[in-house]
Amino acid sequence: MNMPMKPLDPSQAPSQEIDDTWNRCQFNVESQKGHYESYFLRANHPTEPKAFWIRYTLFVPKDADQAAIGEVWAIYFHGDRIVAVQEDIPFNACRIGNTPVDLTLGQSRLERHSLQGQANSQQHRLTWDLTYQGTPRPLLLLPESFYARPLPKAKSLVGVPHACFSGQLEVDGETIDIKDWLGSENHNWGSKHTDEYAWGQISGFDQAPDVFLEVATARIHLGPLRSPWMTLAVLRLGGQESHFNSLFQAVSNHGTYRFPSNGEFEWQFTCQGKGVRLSGRFTAPSRHFVGLHYRNPPGGIHTCLNCKIAKAEISLEEDEQPIQRFSTQHRAAFEILTGSDQHGVPIANPKT
Repeated sequence: MNMPMKPLDPSQAPSQEIDDTWNRCQFNVESQKGHYESYFLRANHPTEPKAFWIRYTLFVPKDADQAAIGEVWAIYFHGDRIVAVQEDIPFNACRIGNTPVDLTLGQSRLERHSLQGQANSQQHRLTWDLTYQGTPRPLLLLPESFYARPLPKAKSLVGVPHACFSGQLEVDGETIDIKDWLGSENHNWGSKHTDEYAWGQISGFDQAPDVFLEVATARIHLGPLRSPWMTLAVLRLGGQESHFNSLFQAVSNHGTYRFPSNGEFEWQFTCQGKGVRLSGRFTAPSRHFVGLHYRNPPGGIHTCLNCKIAKAEISLEEDEQPIQRFSTQHRAAFEILTGSDQHGVPIANPKT
Protein backbone atom coordinates (compact mmCIF):
# COMPACT_ATOMS: atom_id res chain seq x y z
CA MET A 1 0.00 0.00 0.00
CA ASN A 2 1.37 3.39 -0.99
CA MET A 3 1.74 5.71 1.97
CA PRO A 4 3.62 8.94 1.21
CA MET A 5 5.14 9.95 4.51
CA LYS A 6 7.91 12.38 5.31
CA PRO A 7 11.36 10.76 5.58
CA LEU A 8 12.55 10.04 9.08
CA ASP A 9 14.21 13.13 10.54
CA PRO A 10 17.76 12.05 11.51
CA SER A 11 17.56 14.24 14.61
CA GLN A 12 14.55 12.25 15.79
CA ALA A 13 15.62 8.79 14.67
CA PRO A 14 16.37 6.27 17.43
CA SER A 15 20.10 6.15 18.01
CA GLN A 16 22.07 2.91 17.84
CA GLU A 17 22.69 3.09 21.58
CA ILE A 18 19.01 3.21 22.67
CA ASP A 19 18.64 -0.54 23.00
CA ASP A 20 21.68 -0.77 25.28
CA THR A 21 20.89 2.43 27.21
CA TRP A 22 17.15 2.99 27.62
CA ASN A 23 15.89 -0.52 26.94
CA ARG A 24 18.24 -1.90 29.59
CA CYS A 25 16.60 -2.38 32.99
CA GLN A 26 16.77 0.90 34.94
CA PHE A 27 15.67 -0.68 38.23
CA ASN A 28 17.32 0.44 41.47
CA VAL A 29 16.11 -1.36 44.58
CA GLU A 30 17.70 1.33 46.77
CA SER A 31 15.81 4.20 45.11
CA GLN A 32 14.61 6.71 47.69
CA LYS A 33 11.84 7.86 45.37
CA GLY A 34 10.44 4.41 44.68
CA HIS A 35 10.49 2.81 41.26
CA TYR A 36 8.45 0.59 38.97
CA GLU A 37 9.68 -1.12 35.83
CA SER A 38 7.87 -3.36 33.39
CA TYR A 39 8.56 -5.25 30.21
CA PHE A 40 5.40 -6.38 28.51
CA LEU A 41 4.79 -8.48 25.44
CA ARG A 42 1.55 -8.47 23.47
CA ALA A 43 0.27 -9.96 20.23
CA ASN A 44 -2.90 -10.56 18.25
CA HIS A 45 -4.15 -13.49 16.20
CA PRO A 46 -3.82 -12.65 12.48
CA THR A 47 -7.57 -12.82 11.75
CA GLU A 48 -9.56 -13.65 14.89
CA PRO A 49 -10.38 -11.54 18.01
CA LYS A 50 -7.74 -13.26 20.13
CA ALA A 51 -4.78 -11.70 21.93
CA PHE A 52 -2.39 -12.13 24.83
CA TRP A 53 -0.60 -9.67 27.11
CA ILE A 54 2.22 -10.76 29.44
CA ARG A 55 3.95 -8.37 31.82
CA TYR A 56 7.10 -8.75 33.96
CA THR A 57 7.29 -6.04 36.65
CA LEU A 58 9.74 -4.96 39.35
CA PHE A 59 8.42 -2.65 42.06
CA VAL A 60 10.01 -0.81 44.98
CA PRO A 61 7.78 1.51 47.03
CA LYS A 62 8.84 4.92 48.25
CA ASP A 63 7.93 3.76 51.76
CA ALA A 64 11.12 2.17 53.08
CA ASP A 65 9.08 -0.01 55.44
CA GLN A 66 7.64 -1.96 52.50
CA ALA A 67 9.59 -4.57 50.59
CA ALA A 68 10.42 -4.60 46.88
CA ILE A 69 8.64 -7.30 44.91
CA GLY A 70 8.29 -8.76 41.45
CA GLU A 71 4.94 -9.12 39.69
CA VAL A 72 4.01 -11.48 36.88
CA TRP A 73 0.88 -10.69 34.88
CA ALA A 74 -0.85 -12.47 31.99
CA ILE A 75 -4.14 -12.00 30.15
CA TYR A 76 -5.75 -14.01 27.36
CA PHE A 77 -8.49 -12.31 25.32
CA HIS A 78 -10.88 -14.27 23.10
CA GLY A 79 -13.94 -12.23 22.22
CA ASP A 80 -16.07 -11.90 25.33
CA ARG A 81 -13.85 -14.35 27.23
CA ILE A 82 -11.05 -12.81 29.28
CA VAL A 83 -8.77 -14.78 31.61
CA ALA A 84 -6.44 -12.59 33.69
CA VAL A 85 -3.92 -13.52 36.38
CA GLN A 86 -1.37 -11.65 38.50
CA GLU A 87 1.08 -13.15 40.97
CA ASP A 88 3.50 -11.46 43.38
CA ILE A 89 7.06 -12.79 43.48
CA PRO A 90 9.41 -12.26 46.48
CA PHE A 91 12.25 -9.99 45.46
CA ASN A 92 14.85 -12.55 46.54
CA ALA A 93 13.48 -14.79 43.77
CA CYS A 94 14.01 -12.09 41.11
CA ARG A 95 17.11 -11.63 38.98
CA ILE A 96 18.10 -8.85 36.59
CA GLY A 97 20.51 -9.91 33.85
CA ASN A 98 23.23 -7.95 32.10
CA THR A 99 21.65 -7.66 28.66
CA PRO A 100 18.96 -5.09 27.79
CA VAL A 101 16.05 -7.57 28.11
CA ASP A 102 16.89 -10.19 30.73
CA LEU A 103 14.65 -10.84 33.75
CA THR A 104 13.82 -13.83 35.91
CA LEU A 105 10.87 -13.47 38.30
CA GLY A 106 10.41 -16.70 40.22
CA GLN A 107 9.62 -19.36 37.62
CA SER A 108 9.01 -16.83 34.85
CA ARG A 109 11.78 -15.87 32.46
CA LEU A 110 12.14 -13.14 29.85
CA GLU A 111 15.02 -12.57 27.49
CA ARG A 112 15.24 -10.98 24.06
CA HIS A 113 13.29 -13.20 21.63
CA SER A 114 11.84 -15.65 24.19
CA LEU A 115 9.64 -15.80 27.28
CA GLN A 116 8.48 -18.62 29.51
CA GLY A 117 6.46 -18.52 32.68
CA GLN A 118 3.33 -19.04 34.69
CA ALA A 119 0.98 -17.16 36.98
CA ASN A 120 -1.98 -18.16 39.11
CA SER A 121 -4.71 -16.11 40.76
CA GLN A 122 -8.48 -16.06 41.32
CA GLN A 123 -8.77 -19.76 40.41
CA HIS A 124 -7.16 -19.18 37.00
CA ARG A 125 -3.79 -20.31 35.67
CA LEU A 126 -1.83 -19.26 32.60
CA THR A 127 1.46 -20.68 31.40
CA TRP A 128 3.45 -19.71 28.32
CA ASP A 129 6.40 -20.78 26.23
CA LEU A 130 6.88 -18.31 23.39
CA THR A 131 9.51 -17.02 21.02
CA TYR A 132 9.40 -13.86 18.93
CA GLN A 133 11.32 -12.36 16.06
CA GLY A 134 11.72 -8.77 14.97
CA THR A 135 14.37 -6.15 14.40
CA PRO A 136 15.09 -4.34 17.70
CA ARG A 137 14.92 -0.81 16.32
CA PRO A 138 13.13 0.91 19.22
CA LEU A 139 10.29 3.35 18.78
CA LEU A 140 10.22 6.22 21.28
CA LEU A 141 6.91 7.83 22.20
CA LEU A 142 8.80 10.74 23.85
CA PRO A 143 11.57 12.80 22.24
CA GLU A 144 14.85 11.03 23.00
CA SER A 145 16.22 13.88 25.16
CA PHE A 146 13.33 13.39 27.61
CA TYR A 147 14.58 9.95 28.65
CA ALA A 148 17.56 11.43 30.50
CA ARG A 149 15.44 14.03 32.32
CA PRO A 150 13.72 13.63 35.69
CA LEU A 151 10.42 14.71 34.11
CA PRO A 152 8.22 13.13 33.02
CA LYS A 153 8.45 10.65 35.87
CA ALA A 154 7.09 7.84 33.66
CA LYS A 155 9.05 6.73 30.58
CA SER A 156 8.16 4.21 27.87
CA LEU A 157 9.45 2.81 24.61
CA VAL A 158 8.70 0.00 22.19
CA GLY A 159 11.77 -2.23 22.11
CA VAL A 160 10.60 -4.38 19.19
CA PRO A 161 7.72 -3.07 17.09
CA HIS A 162 6.28 -5.63 14.68
CA ALA A 163 7.37 -8.63 16.74
CA CYS A 164 6.12 -11.98 15.41
CA PHE A 165 5.28 -14.56 18.12
CA SER A 166 5.03 -18.35 18.03
CA GLY A 167 4.71 -21.04 20.69
CA GLN A 168 2.03 -22.03 23.15
CA LEU A 169 -0.18 -20.59 25.86
CA GLU A 170 -2.04 -22.77 28.32
CA VAL A 171 -5.19 -21.13 29.68
CA ASP A 172 -6.88 -23.00 32.54
CA GLY A 173 -5.65 -26.27 31.06
CA GLU A 174 -6.53 -25.42 27.43
CA THR A 175 -3.61 -25.26 25.00
CA ILE A 176 -3.62 -22.29 22.62
CA ASP A 177 -1.23 -22.60 19.68
CA ILE A 178 0.44 -19.30 18.78
CA LYS A 179 1.70 -19.05 15.21
CA ASP A 180 2.74 -15.79 13.56
CA TRP A 181 0.77 -13.53 15.92
CA LEU A 182 1.93 -9.93 15.41
CA GLY A 183 2.62 -7.68 18.38
CA SER A 184 5.45 -5.95 20.20
CA GLU A 185 7.98 -5.95 23.03
CA ASN A 186 7.60 -2.90 25.30
CA HIS A 187 9.38 -1.31 28.25
CA ASN A 188 8.19 1.29 30.76
CA TRP A 189 9.57 2.59 34.03
CA GLY A 190 9.59 5.50 36.45
CA SER A 191 9.15 6.79 39.98
CA LYS A 192 5.43 7.46 39.56
CA HIS A 193 2.71 6.27 37.20
CA THR A 194 1.15 8.85 34.93
CA ASP A 195 -2.02 9.81 36.78
CA GLU A 196 -4.54 9.59 33.94
CA TYR A 197 -4.16 8.34 30.39
CA ALA A 198 -5.58 6.59 27.39
CA TRP A 199 -2.96 4.58 25.52
CA GLY A 200 -3.18 2.79 22.22
CA GLN A 201 -0.96 0.70 20.01
CA ILE A 202 -1.48 -1.11 16.71
CA SER A 203 1.15 -3.45 15.33
CA GLY A 204 -0.15 -3.84 11.79
CA PHE A 205 -3.55 -2.75 10.52
CA ASP A 206 -5.87 -5.19 8.79
CA GLN A 207 -4.93 -4.08 5.26
CA ALA A 208 -1.59 -2.48 6.12
CA PRO A 209 0.53 -4.93 8.15
CA ASP A 210 3.67 -2.76 7.96
CA VAL A 211 2.13 0.26 9.71
CA PHE A 212 2.78 0.72 13.45
CA LEU A 213 1.10 3.32 15.66
CA GLU A 214 1.63 4.30 19.28
CA VAL A 215 -0.45 7.11 20.77
CA ALA A 216 -1.40 8.41 24.22
CA THR A 217 -3.57 11.12 25.75
CA ALA A 218 -2.50 11.89 29.33
CA ARG A 219 -2.28 14.37 32.15
CA ILE A 220 -0.45 14.46 35.47
CA HIS A 221 -1.50 15.65 38.92
CA LEU A 222 0.59 18.25 40.72
CA GLY A 223 -0.92 18.18 44.19
CA PRO A 224 -4.44 19.60 43.77
CA LEU A 225 -3.58 20.92 40.28
CA ARG A 226 -3.96 19.12 36.96
CA SER A 227 -1.73 19.61 33.95
CA PRO A 228 -3.29 20.26 30.54
CA TRP A 229 -4.24 17.16 28.60
CA MET A 230 -1.39 16.14 26.30
CA THR A 231 -1.58 13.86 23.26
CA LEU A 232 1.51 12.29 21.68
CA ALA A 233 1.79 9.92 18.73
CA VAL A 234 4.36 8.26 16.50
CA LEU A 235 3.39 6.56 13.25
CA ARG A 236 5.90 4.27 11.55
CA LEU A 237 5.96 2.61 8.14
CA GLY A 238 9.20 0.80 7.39
CA GLY A 239 12.04 3.31 7.62
CA GLN A 240 9.76 6.35 7.74
CA GLU A 241 8.13 7.98 10.74
CA SER A 242 5.79 10.86 11.47
CA HIS A 243 6.29 12.33 14.95
CA PHE A 244 3.67 14.28 16.89
CA ASN A 245 5.46 14.29 20.23
CA SER A 246 7.23 17.58 20.89
CA LEU A 247 6.11 19.39 24.04
CA PHE A 248 4.39 22.07 21.95
CA GLN A 249 2.62 19.45 19.83
CA ALA A 250 1.58 17.41 22.87
CA VAL A 251 -0.25 20.38 24.40
CA SER A 252 -1.65 21.56 21.06
CA ASN A 253 -2.88 18.13 19.97
CA HIS A 254 -6.35 17.08 21.00
CA GLY A 255 -7.53 13.88 22.64
CA THR A 256 -10.67 12.93 24.56
CA TYR A 257 -11.90 9.64 25.97
CA ARG A 258 -14.98 8.70 27.92
CA PHE A 259 -16.32 5.93 30.10
CA PRO A 260 -19.28 4.22 28.53
CA SER A 261 -22.81 5.42 28.98
CA ASN A 262 -23.90 2.98 26.27
CA GLY A 263 -21.55 0.08 27.13
CA GLU A 264 -18.72 1.20 24.83
CA PHE A 265 -15.45 2.98 25.60
CA GLU A 266 -14.40 5.57 23.02
CA TRP A 267 -11.27 7.66 22.49
CA GLN A 268 -10.69 10.19 19.74
CA PHE A 269 -7.54 12.16 18.98
CA THR A 270 -6.14 14.63 16.47
CA CYS A 271 -2.42 15.44 16.08
CA GLN A 272 -0.98 18.21 13.95
CA GLY A 273 2.48 18.58 12.45
CA LYS A 274 4.00 20.70 9.73
CA GLY A 275 2.01 19.83 6.63
CA VAL A 276 0.59 16.65 8.18
CA ARG A 277 -2.41 15.77 10.34
CA LEU A 278 -3.14 12.47 12.09
CA SER A 279 -6.55 11.67 13.54
CA GLY A 280 -8.03 8.50 14.95
CA ARG A 281 -10.65 6.73 17.00
CA PHE A 282 -10.43 3.68 19.29
CA THR A 283 -13.54 1.86 20.50
CA ALA A 284 -14.32 -1.31 22.46
CA PRO A 285 -17.29 -2.57 24.48
CA SER A 286 -16.82 -2.64 28.24
CA ARG A 287 -17.10 -6.46 28.22
CA HIS A 288 -13.80 -6.60 26.31
CA PHE A 289 -11.92 -4.84 29.13
CA VAL A 290 -10.52 -6.18 32.36
CA GLY A 291 -9.44 -3.99 35.29
CA LEU A 292 -5.99 -4.28 36.86
CA HIS A 293 -4.80 -2.64 40.06
CA TYR A 294 -1.32 -1.13 39.68
CA ARG A 295 0.72 -0.25 42.75
CA ASN A 296 2.16 3.28 42.57
CA PRO A 297 5.65 3.90 44.05
CA PRO A 298 4.56 7.03 46.02
CA GLY A 299 1.66 4.99 47.43
CA GLY A 300 -1.88 4.13 46.49
CA ILE A 301 -3.41 2.22 43.63
CA HIS A 302 -4.18 3.10 40.03
CA THR A 303 -6.69 1.14 37.95
CA CYS A 304 -5.73 0.11 34.42
CA LEU A 305 -8.64 -0.83 32.16
CA ASN A 306 -7.04 -3.19 29.67
CA CYS A 307 -8.29 -4.32 26.24
CA LYS A 308 -6.18 -5.88 23.50
CA ILE A 309 -8.88 -6.58 20.91
CA ALA A 310 -10.21 -3.06 20.29
CA LYS A 311 -11.36 -1.54 17.02
CA ALA A 312 -9.45 1.43 15.62
CA GLU A 313 -9.39 3.65 12.55
CA ILE A 314 -6.95 6.42 11.68
CA SER A 315 -6.41 8.86 8.85
CA LEU A 316 -3.26 10.65 7.75
CA GLU A 317 -3.54 13.88 5.75
CA GLU A 318 -0.47 15.35 4.09
CA ASP A 319 -0.15 18.43 1.92
CA GLU A 320 -0.89 17.68 -1.73
CA GLN A 321 -1.38 13.96 -1.03
CA PRO A 322 -4.50 11.77 -0.94
CA ILE A 323 -5.82 11.03 2.55
CA GLN A 324 -4.53 7.68 3.80
CA ARG A 325 -6.92 5.62 5.97
CA PHE A 326 -6.12 2.53 8.01
CA SER A 327 -8.33 0.42 10.24
CA THR A 328 -8.50 -2.75 12.28
CA GLN A 329 -11.54 -4.58 13.60
CA HIS A 330 -9.95 -6.19 16.66
CA ARG A 331 -6.15 -5.80 16.67
CA ALA A 332 -5.75 -2.57 18.66
CA ALA A 333 -4.39 -2.33 22.20
CA PHE A 334 -6.49 0.14 24.20
CA GLU A 335 -5.86 1.01 27.86
CA ILE A 336 -7.19 3.64 30.24
CA LEU A 337 -5.46 4.43 33.54
CA THR A 338 -7.73 6.06 36.09
CA GLY A 339 -8.27 6.69 39.77
CA SER A 340 -12.03 6.48 39.31
CA ASP A 341 -14.11 3.46 40.25
CA GLN A 342 -17.02 4.56 38.05
CA HIS A 343 -16.07 2.47 35.03
CA GLY A 344 -18.08 -0.72 35.47
CA VAL A 345 -15.18 -3.05 34.59
CA PRO A 346 -14.46 -6.04 36.87
CA ILE A 347 -11.06 -6.00 38.63
CA ALA A 348 -8.92 -9.09 38.10
CA ASN A 349 -6.59 -8.55 41.10
CA PRO A 350 -8.54 -6.76 43.85
CA LYS A 351 -6.14 -8.03 46.53
CA THR A 352 -3.61 -5.26 45.70
